[in-house]
Amino acid sequence: MKPVRVIVNGALGRMGQEVISALCHEPETQPVGAVELKASPDYLELPDGSGTIPLSSDLEYILHLTKPEVMVDFTTARATMPAVRTATKHGVNLVIGTTGLTADETAEIDRLVTAHKVGAVVAPNFALGAVLMIHLAMIAAKYLDCAEIIELHHPQKIDAPSGTALSTARAMLAAKGKPFTQAPLGEASPSRGQQLEGIAIHSVRLPGLLAHQEVLLGGPGQTLSIRHDTISRQCYMPGVMLAIKEVVKHRGLIYGLDTLLGLQEEQ
Repeated sequence: MKPVRVIVNGALGRMGQEVISALCHEPETQPVGAVELKASPDYLELPDGSGTIPLSSDLEYILHLTKPEVMVDFTTARATMPAVRTATKHGVNLVIGTTGLTADETAEIDRLVTAHKVGAVVAPNFALGAVLMIHLAMIAAKYLDCAEIIELHHPQKIDAPSGTALSTARAMLAAKGKPFTQAPLGEASPSRGQQLEGIAIHSVRLPGLLAHQEVLLGGPGQTLSIRHDTISRQCYMPGVMLAIKEVVKHRGLIYGLDTLLGLQEEQ
């Protein structure tokens, strides 16, 4: 079987560079092109020393030149949506890890991939441990009535709360089937973060952090903590590679890695 031909949008960013490296070391994938807003020179040296691939700020040019099967995008919502519109028009499948996409933007991606008969995997978090954290939080949500989420990230993260935190809260609410009970506040009524049907979500941004999240659940006389810590961006690569290899087999939108991992069947 020929390896899946992949281009990376945002190839010179931190995540883009990790994706390029992972593509080089995965036998079933092949990096064939790179897109970056400030692209210079017009080629990118591959990190495994196997050669170069075309690099350009012009996505249309890269699509015509390289004929990819998949575009991986880890940029910003502002850059992702124009790229999605262009790539789907060319019949290219999508793997998107951009955070901060709105519900309307996700719905547009769904419409575009359906109209152009391609596949898309959009995930708020590609770390397998984070996906398992959400899965375990959904199980716990059925049995404990109070919950809060603390998400901690590096200061350069644009969105707050994080997409993973919001996805976790929504998944827990869906599993519970009703709002959580918020613990009563003292007279001072301190800020309890962003509220989502009884779940308070707290955002921390500090130097030295990468990506961390803790789900705290409580009941009479007990608490339960479920925590995931990202030590390096390499943790996202197994999920990204899985999505690339699977998206070419599907049509339409797949949201989250839980479907690809079979976790929905266990709920």
